[in-house]
Amino acid sequence: MTAAPQTAITPDLLALPRENTGLPSIYGMTREQMREALIARGIAEKQAKMRVSQIWAWVYHWGVTDFEAMTNIAKPLRAMLATEFSLARPEIVTKQVSADGTRKYLLRIEGGHEVETVYIPEENRGTLCVSSQVGCTLTCSFCHTGTQRLVRNLTPAEIVGQILVARDDLGEWPIPGTPKDETRLLSNLVLMGMGEPLYNFENVRDAMLIAMDHEGISLSRRRITLSTSGVVPLIERAGEEIRTMLAISLHATTDPVRDRLVPINKKWNLEELMQACRDYPRLSNSERITFEYVMLKGVNDSDAAAKRLVKLLDGIPSKVNLIPFNPWPGAPYERSEWDRIEAFADIIHRAGYASPIRTPRGEDIMAACGQLKSESERVKKVRVKERA
Repeated sequence: MTAAPQTAITPDLLALPRENTGLPSIYGMTREQMREALIARGIAEKQAKMRVSQIWAWVYHWGVTDFEAMTNIAKPLRAMLATEFSLARPEIVTKQVSADGTRKYLLRIEGGHEVETVYIPEENRGTLCVSSQVGCTLTCSFCHTGTQRLVRNLTPAEIVGQILVARDDLGEWPIPGTPKDETRLLSNLVLMGMGEPLYNFENVRDAMLIAMDHEGISLSRRRITLSTSGVVPLIERAGEEIRTMLAISLHATTDPVRDRLVPINKKWNLEELMQACRDYPRLSNSERITFEYVMLKGVNDSDAAAKRLVKLLDGIPSKVNLIPFNPWPGAPYERSEWDRIEAFADIIHRAGYASPIRTPRGEDIMAACGQLKSESERVKKVRVKERA
């Protein structure tokens, strides 16, 4: 398939404020943090809660990028906010659009680091795949992101900022005075981009609580899925404090194979991981755990592996997403043959578990599952060597 040409950045996106103001971002603050920040800047305690609600609605419901647009706030207060806080979005470095409509954004954040965010349009919904770290520590051998070293965690502002940028690009913010439109182009959120979300727990938690707040972005917690490779001690805590749907990046049915594919398994093995899944809060048939399973030719795709997977799932309300391996330059694996994937899925389905085969999306722009990787760190190293 021929890759679609990279989409030019439109003037309205270029006009958005960027991350270089040096001021603290208003994004990513919890309501209490925002209230305290306003009080510290002279806002009376009795007024602070009301001001937070006003700012919150302007920022997360209306999507404004200029304090001057907050017309129900007095001009002197607007001026103070503009001198004390930033409404800068992450910078869109490039935006690519796949032949299937998938959009991949390369976003520049503070420090010149870059992360990738992917929007996947589907029938009756649109899913945004967001990153939680620059790079990753897990080195999963089938994942392109795992070949990039961890640089740092993303802040709540940088995680939320990915949602705001996508909604900007989709033109999804409501327009005052127009009829209310309940259609959501961005209706679902998955923490399946760069990084391990549970290794950035507090920042991910605060960002997701903002995304779920009913006076702002207002995504249902059941439309947000947090995917982890198996940070066992934090799985239950995630269920209690973040309360989203849970996905487990499983990919193997024996410890020796999973040790190779997902090295975190050497720290918390399959037995410990599956027990943590059984203990996940609110686990039920209506709130099932999704197990992600990438199909690797001759590695984990046998009938015997499928039958072992069924045994692992015993007692856990769950479904299995079978993911045809998405190749990347230098990848040491191949995608399983399609008839092999279907035979694997059939064994799981006959055991009573949903086993959809994920249709690869955005392969022509390297936006499919397991393909995300920012080249910014490598490029910076090259430039440093050139200057030297």
